Amino acid sequence: MVSELIDAIERAPTGVSSLRQRGQDVYAMRNLIESVPAVQTLADSAPMRALVKLILGSGAFAVRGLLFDKTPEANWKVPWHQDLTIAVRHRVDVSGFGPWSIKAGVQHVQPPVTVLEQMLTVRLHLDDCPEENGPLQVLPGSHTNGRLTAADIRALRASTPAVSCAMACAGVILMRPLLLHASSPSQRPGHRRVIHLEFAANPLPGGLVWLAEHDQPV
Repeated sequence: MVSELIDAIERAPTGVSSLRQRGQDVYAMRNLIESVPAVQTLADSAPMRALVKLILGSGAFAVRGLLFDKTPEANWKVPWHQDLTIAVRHRVDVSGFGPWSIKAGVQHVQPPVTVLEQMLTVRLHLDDCPEENGPLQVLPGSHTNGRLTAADIRALRASTPAVSCAMACAGVILMRPLLLHASSPSQRPGHRRVIHLEFAANPLPGGLVWLAEHDQPV
């Protein structure tokens, strides 16, 4: 499965707006479900459905896919943050949703915290990611505190020990979008490809539609 996903990602057309490149290396990709059909197949697969069902129930569905990588040319650091934006098909001004932005040609918006609290992220590793390769770091329990200010983040960093999520190839991490997370540059730069899939359990209000929403539930 992993090798097939890597092959499918590498066949994605170069130059499309969803790709982020430095030199010949693709280090990130947005709109992954739409750009790489094999990722849609992954999101709909029985193993993935079984994982997500445990947390969100049988009505959940994939709403966005991203790819992250770290390479010698793109060995980047991610500061401590929460995932606060969602991707939607069209902009519809609904109370409680905002501010808006456009990323890779797609409308993104910050929804109310109640929407984020009912989402789940699944991160599938396509490479080994030991400690020296800049694995995900998290602050356990931080997702229970709602949307955090910069001061809140500093306080939690001072009071909560970080946990490093080193992971073998084909390993999976499940996390809530509101969980505080970060990563350091790799000390031994090489591929650290991660497919990041976001799932939701409910439709959006007021005519808003999730970017990757379709009729097949988890």
